[in-house]
Amino acid sequence: MSAAIVVHGEENRQREEIVSFGRSLFERGLSAGSSGNISVRLDDGWLLTPTNACLGRLDPARVAKLDWDGRLVSGDQPSKEAFLHRAMYSERQGAGAIVHLHASHSAAVSCMHGLDDHDCLPPLTAYYLMKVGRLPLVPYHRPGDPALAEAIRGLAGRNSAVLLANHGPVVSGSTLEAAVYATEELEETAKIFLLLRAVPTRPLNEVQIAELKSAFRLDF
Repeated sequence: MSAAIVVHGEENRQREEIVSFGRSLFERGLSAGSSGNISVRLDDGWLLTPTNACLGRLDPARVAKLDWDGRLVSGDQPSKEAFLHRAMYSERQGAGAIVHLHASHSAAVSCMHGLDDHDCLPPLTAYYLMKVGRLPLVPYHRPGDPALAEAIRGLAGRNSAVLLANHGPVVSGSTLEAAVYATEELEETAKIFLLLRAVPTRPLNEVQIAELKSAFRLDF
């Protein structure tokens, strides 16, 4: 019986954490209206923010709980982009949480012509590389298109984050805190990238990147 109580308590803690981080993202302008969604892996399934829900006004009891076949176990109907989260979880066994936002600067980059499909943002800072690494571009799919799952699955095994064309980023992390921090670093780097578009820049070079990979055991 004690094991069941521990699991139940952990689920409640994760629900509260989703609400807390969701409110923080919304209040800082990183999630407008009912856009964006957050999920967390559990031992017996996973939690996902509901469809048409504002991240700033989530109710922990109404956060959807699903099994690994995508069936609703409890809570409100999940985001229509549930398949997007499932695809990334299936390829990244170490992912404990996923954040998907339409934050302004990263969404703006996703609409740009001429991006490097294999890595949308240059290595402008060490912190971006440490938290995100490489950011491949997923070709445009309409919202809710199940084909998007396969497109993500093909990239998620080698990358902790992807950028959906004309849409926004999908970022995984070992914990929800890690996924949120990586999402914030990605958004800040996208902002810096846009600010420097008309200015000669000096990205980190191959030697500097190799040093970071070695020092922090980065895998990208």
